[in-house]
Amino acid sequence: MERPVYRARRELFNRMDIPVTKADVHILKWKQRSRLVFWEGMLRSLLVLKRFVDIAVSLTSIILLLPLFLVVALSILIEDGFPVIYMQKRVGLNGREFRFYKFRSMVRNADELREQLEEQNESEDGVIFKMKKDPRLLRCGGFLRRFSLDELPQFFNVLTGDLSVVGPRPPLPEEVKAYTLSERKRLHVKPGLTCLWQIRGRSDIPFNEQVGLDMQYIQSQSLFKDIVIMLKTIPAVLFGRGAY
Repeated sequence: MERPVYRARRELFNRMDIPVTKADVHILKWKQRSRLVFWEGMLRSLLVLKRFVDIAVSLTSIILLLPLFLVVALSILIEDGFPVIYMQKRVGLNGREFRFYKFRSMVRNADELREQLEEQNESEDGVIFKMKKDPRLLRCGGFLRRFSLDELPQFFNVLTGDLSVVGPRPPLPEEVKAYTLSERKRLHVKPGLTCLWQIRGRSDIPFNEQVGLDMQYIQSQSLFKDIVIMLKTIPAVLFGRGAY
């Protein structure tokens, strides 16, 4: 006859869904594997769909905005000559470095001059460098930056797979060196052309808040949210708030 204490323990295990026999353990393992396979399949499907959207959006944008590409390139060429495209190392998914494209909005030796301007950095955190009235800007550079026209070549980065349309903005290698362990979580997803803080104030938002918004996106990302961010990026670019 089963003792009351054993009977009570078995009833407790049953209520808590704790495996008691070897058969129960095998069933539990099978359920866990099934759930894991299901969620991995869902995640892969989402990534494939996201990549399809990235290619469609970037290719369409390049074709439709080709005349604008030519106008911007010509304005830089007339004012300051070649090169028209500025290439820079940025850090992408899982810390992989890639070549990042922009229309050149500053003088040719802008990177060398930055060292002389470090004391005038207006970013409170000191991780990123920002100046509202940067003396390195070309005459057309302020206009290009205000309306994000200098970012147009990054559609080619999306086509090559280094960027997504939506995702945290890619940092510089020297910025990543100053990251905390928590801030490095931004590198767990593919960087993007636009993100949450780009539609909520852009450079006016302090770095720690930018990280917070990026983490909010990473933890709740979905195709629907990406589409919403894309649509909200259009008025954010047209009004140019926080862009410098």
